[in-house]
Amino acid sequence: MIAMDYAMGAPISLAVLDYGLFRVHADGRVIGICGFLIRTAAGKNILVDTGFPQKYADDTVGASAEDGLGAFGEVLSLTPDNLPDGQLRKLGLAKTDIDLLIITHSHIDHVGGIADFPGVPILIAAAERALPKPLYWGQIRPIDWPDAEYLLVHDDFDLLSGLRVLLAPGHTLGQLALLITLPETGPVLLTSDAISRPAEIAEGYLTDADPKLSLATAARLLDLAAKAGAFVIYGHAPDQWPVLRKAPAVYL
Repeated sequence: MIAMDYAMGAPISLAVLDYGLFRVHADGRVIGICGFLIRTAAGKNILVDTGFPQKYADDTVGASAEDGLGAFGEVLSLTPDNLPDGQLRKLGLAKTDIDLLIITHSHIDHVGGIADFPGVPILIAAAERALPKPLYWGQIRPIDWPDAEYLLVHDDFDLLSGLRVLLAPGHTLGQLALLITLPETGPVLLTSDAISRPAEIAEGYLTDADPKLSLATAARLLDLAAKAGAFVIYGHAPDQWPVLRKAPAVYL
């Protein structure tokens, strides 16, 4: 059981953070890169994922060449406004206001700013943190795990009243999803890349670390969502991204 050493309170709002746009070469789809900011009744701020490394905002072409990312796709839009600093500023916050960082998994578009929150505890799946380095992308492993307090997830559990952390392996062995209950919106399921878009279920998750496990995880998550009557926010759904309410707007 993970125990926080401060009272976090229940979630009162959820902001979708815009970490930029990316085109996948394999099928040409354009995807949004998202993070989330959860505010609680106790005035605490939980950041979910950190987007691409800052070097992509400084020099998108040079950073892509350095990482060989062009073999997978192309960053279409990523400015300083699409980093945590810029997105948090829209909500009247700074990085120093973050009380907990949740990393859903360690691919480049989720883990790029993991080292930018000194002193902030990091909640992550034990299987992901057990890796020698964050996965980043392909065989490229340029960043290390930062020196931090890690809260390791081994199974589903309630982090707060109204915030359940779900172990959702398949895309990576340490993939996480979140089920949040908001005062007005009600239940919201953040699938992250456990279901990046609904179509990949029919496609069979062929590029995932464990396709069979991904399919089982997707079925479990959608069953949980159906039983809870949850609004589902997918990891990278091209049709959903343009219509999501994004910071500074929030879901209440």
